[in-house]
Amino acid sequence: MKVDLSTYNNKEYHSGNVLKKLIWYYVNLIVFQSGLFPIYIIKTFLLKLFGARIGKGVVIKPHVNIKYPWLLEIGNHVWIGEQVWIDNLATVTIGDNVCISQGALLLCGNHDYKKTSFDLMVKPILIEEGAWVGAKTTICGGVTIKSHAVLSVGSVATSSLDAFGIYSGNPAVKIRDRVLSV
Repeated sequence: MKVDLSTYNNKEYHSGNVLKKLIWYYVNLIVFQSGLFPIYIIKTFLLKLFGARIGKGVVIKPHVNIKYPWLLEIGNHVWIGEQVWIDNLATVTIGDNVCISQGALLLCGNHDYKKTSFDLMVKPILIEEGAWVGAKTTICGGVTIKSHAVLSVGSVATSSLDAFGIYSGNPAVKIRDRVLSV
């Protein structure tokens, strides 16, 4: 058996209205992926206009790529750093007081390497309150980053992270507990 991409079929996956996706593509390109609009309130307004649920005090830095805002939920006082890519083919939920550092990649989609047709698989991502997603990290679909967990720089989360754990590596493994002080 061999992989045969000519048999690939993702007709069962529906991400939204074609016109809405097209308009969002250009808004995302001009406002979010560029550095032309540094004003956070404009970005949150546009995300809400396209169906995202956004809390107060959200900071979205320049050069952020968001696939489908209608599949995005962001809590209060969330920071999203430069060059973050939210490839949300499924719902991405980000809790209050979460920091997603520069260059992080949130991937809801993958392919079934066991099938010759390489079928699309999509799973949501949940990042709970107080978590910190370090720079240049990757979070795979189906992962929950539990309350106040830390995914350290360059790490890859292929499975869920426990609350107040600090994780590192590829795949990320727990290296110690997070202890917060005043």
